Amino acid sequence: MTTERAPPRRTAVLRVDLTDGTVKREPIPEQWLRQYIGGKGLGARYLHEVTEPGVDPLAPGNALLFMVGPLSGLIPGEPRYAAITKSPLTGTFLDSYSGGDFAARLAGSLGETMGLIVTGQAPEPVSLVVSDGDVSIEPATAWGEGVEAACEAHPDAAVACTGPAGENEVVYATIASDGGDHHAGRGGAGAVMGSKRLKAVIAVDEPVSGLDELRTEYEERFGDGSTDDWHRASETVESVDFADEIGALSTRGWQESTFEGTDEIGIEAVEATDYEREHEGEAIPGGFRVSFEESESTPRGGTQMTLGAGLGIDDFEDVATLGLTCDRLGVDIIGVGNAIAWAIRAGEEGVIDYAGEFGDIESAIELAEAIAARETELGATLADGIDAAAEAYGGEDLIPTVKGMELPSYDPRRAPSMALAYATSDRGACHRRARPIETAVFEPDLDEPTRRAREVIAEQDYRSLLWSLIADDFTETLYTRDFGAEWLAAVGLELTPTALRRAGTRIWTLTRLFNVREGFDRDDDTLPPVLEEPITDGPGAGDQISQSEFEAMRSAYYEQRGWDERGVPTRETLDALDLGALFPSVNRA
Repeated sequence: MTTERAPPRRTAVLRVDLTDGTVKREPIPEQWLRQYIGGKGLGARYLHEVTEPGVDPLAPGNALLFMVGPLSGLIPGEPRYAAITKSPLTGTFLDSYSGGDFAARLAGSLGETMGLIVTGQAPEPVSLVVSDGDVSIEPATAWGEGVEAACEAHPDAAVACTGPAGENEVVYATIASDGGDHHAGRGGAGAVMGSKRLKAVIAVDEPVSGLDELRTEYEERFGDGSTDDWHRASETVESVDFADEIGALSTRGWQESTFEGTDEIGIEAVEATDYEREHEGEAIPGGFRVSFEESESTPRGGTQMTLGAGLGIDDFEDVATLGLTCDRLGVDIIGVGNAIAWAIRAGEEGVIDYAGEFGDIESAIELAEAIAARETELGATLADGIDAAAEAYGGEDLIPTVKGMELPSYDPRRAPSMALAYATSDRGACHRRARPIETAVFEPDLDEPTRRAREVIAEQDYRSLLWSLIADDFTETLYTRDFGAEWLAAVGLELTPTALRRAGTRIWTLTRLFNVREGFDRDDDTLPPVLEEPITDGPGAGDQISQSEFEAMRSAYYEQRGWDERGVPTRETLDALDLGALFPSVNRA
């Protein structure tokens, strides 16, 4: 049941200092609303404003932002929120997104407020209760317990919380919501939450409503885009089938690129179960809900790829069980899946004393739990990331990372522009900022540096804008006509499509400048060594990426971005994007 009220014009933020227990309301400068919109963009602007260069991500001086967008709860698709901070995994800017009931009710509870900016560290575990555009700091319940217990402690509200992994500051811990059904996953926002002794954010009020006629009009358009039919048919589950078909499915710790068990864990396996579809019959359906004897699971592409093929597990229920374990612990499935794969390979090669094997569900669950609890030497080391484990034990090139973040399961050797997308991602290796592999693999003759750099840039800028609105990824084709201008006008923010496109570029450039401030440059936009080795199986057998090929793409990317050879935006670029005054010393001769 949604409340019937006029859509809010979000014009303020709430600053929460957990150290001294204060909350302050602060108006958002109108210029910031026009330049950064909300969500990712506005969160990046505030993160730059409230943190000092070089801040330890797990220190009280880091900020954790819970942001919505100007259109949250109104536009088609699943409502989402953004968790924004400096990543404890990578040391870079981090934005991570999650949908579901918490996101919808957070938007309703914030009222005319765009988000929470949380700094400091509470002396004892606390929760934040959000209602009627305000927030209060309350003693936490369920500290030391799993995700489900923390959510069940507030049955009349929606909850986002940190689990055992976040409390133990595992650097790829998630912020879980809706009982663990949804997660702000990659990069370790849950560890930052745990470091602040913040157990939960509790959204009390019902979702917002309004602009129904415009929403209906846009929902009727859904299906015109190239990815819409795919989403309707299979949500993200079919990603594992697609990656296997094109020979880009990293398998058994990046040793192979196809998986013989794909049919047992992919869309065919889901369709063979007695599943339910979320939002069945609606214009934009949700994911699948599969019931087992003692549990339920929502299979997604990342789970099937990383915990299934990546670990050589070909039993659908086993993959679901491992995924549910990660959900309960509040740990990123891509992070922990790759950590387990690293341990297995390191054990096989004699780097460490570890007897786990690919395909062994029991040892995988045991190691996942050890990582979340930091209860063994290996678990505690892997809790700090694969790069930390490699530094401690050896085995540097077993699993590829960029800026410390593990590559997702799309093998970019089948489409070298995907390697460029991973390398230049602002939060470390990420397949969501740009996914050129979805088209480039079918037209390899066109995969040349200038064209692919242009395509990666266009996707990164567009998604920066979408994540500032904040729009559901699966509805992105609805905004290609005017970049959301019609919707923004409906809530009182008049911006042209040209201005919005420019905003996407500005926001991406701002996150780059945050990373430059933190010491990142060309040397960090790297090609992991494994990608220089040829694929050994499947349709891509023999494919590899040479360092010279990668450097040509990276140089073309920098040139088109208006960045210098170090990967730093030039003065001309900063001035053209109205960022010159904010960064007066960058690239100043």
